Amino acid sequence: MEEKKGIGRFGGSLKVDNVQALAKKLGSEIPVRYVRPERKEDIVAGDEEVSGESIPIIDFGKLFDSEYSDEEAAKLHWACEDWGFFQLINHGIPQDIISKFREDIEEFFNLPLEVKERFAQLPGQIEGYGQSFVQSEEQKLDWGDMLFLATLPPSFKQLRFWPTNPSSCRKSIDEYAVELKRVADGLLKIISKNLGDEFENVYEMFKGGMQSLRVNYYPPCPSPEKVLGLSPHSDAVVLTLLLQMNEMHGLQIKRNGGWLPVKASPRAFIVNIGDIIEILCNGKYKSIEHRAVVNNEKVRISVAGFHTLNIDDFVGPITEIVKGDNCFIRACHLKSMQSRSSLVNWKGRAYWIA
Repeated sequence: MEEKKGIGRFGGSLKVDNVQALAKKLGSEIPVRYVRPERKEDIVAGDEEVSGESIPIIDFGKLFDSEYSDEEAAKLHWACEDWGFFQLINHGIPQDIISKFREDIEEFFNLPLEVKERFAQLPGQIEGYGQSFVQSEEQKLDWGDMLFLATLPPSFKQLRFWPTNPSSCRKSIDEYAVELKRVADGLLKIISKNLGDEFENVYEMFKGGMQSLRVNYYPPCPSPEKVLGLSPHSDAVVLTLLLQMNEMHGLQIKRNGGWLPVKASPRAFIVNIGDIIEILCNGKYKSIEHRAVVNNEKVRISVAGFHTLNIDDFVGPITEIVKGDNCFIRACHLKSMQSRSSLVNWKGRAYWIA
């Protein structure tokens, strides 16, 4: 059995039908494993005009401009504390890098299935081309496929899963990942300052931490109101930066007891606080539940860039900010999940007890 390396050690997924191929041959009937009865009880807030709410917009350039930095950092603090989500504009990633990355990803997903499956997940591992965390034959399935890759640090890369068609794909993924890490580092530097001196060490650990990319591919569905592109969840990381690859929207966040649709601004990232920050700051910032819905008209593609600490880094509320019994989770380490005997459950995720 091949050794699990990189992010492959963090779980696996059973092989199921490719949704992109299924959607092409499907009539009006949706296979029962994709039908979500709970969607009948959905409470959707409506778009920004209907709900009167939209997630905050943060200007990355202003965070590092002495004239505006204090005001923009205060706005970021409010966004993290009240929303857990925000849009990031003026991030400085060259548009040609994003455009080439987008072009190569779209071309990869348009390849024949047998070509894409050369980069498929291995049994018991999550990295590669396939689906997210399918754990049983009875489990309800998401209406989407994915390509999941460890991108940083370089020692975590498993190039067997990195597409070679188109020929420029590996290079464009690499260039995008490096630029995205620069932006994530900058954001956490300001977030750490906002949270106080106690978080200085967290920022230092984060700079050398792990990055992974999950490309989500959501084909059109004849009955989109019956399915989910991605099940409700929060992210078990530090920060997520999401790139909307085309004009189709589908992200929804839990807000005031309902689901609030998020409309991404052109060239913006949608950023959310992950579970690890919520744990470290003892709940001052929240990791918000979110999901993806699909449509019956056009493919939707998004790329989530996950940024977190390194394996064996300490995860637990910062001692200096926890007073008395005001601690909602025991300290734990971020480790391989090959054994579940020493795990604690947090929002449906598994973390190792320290």
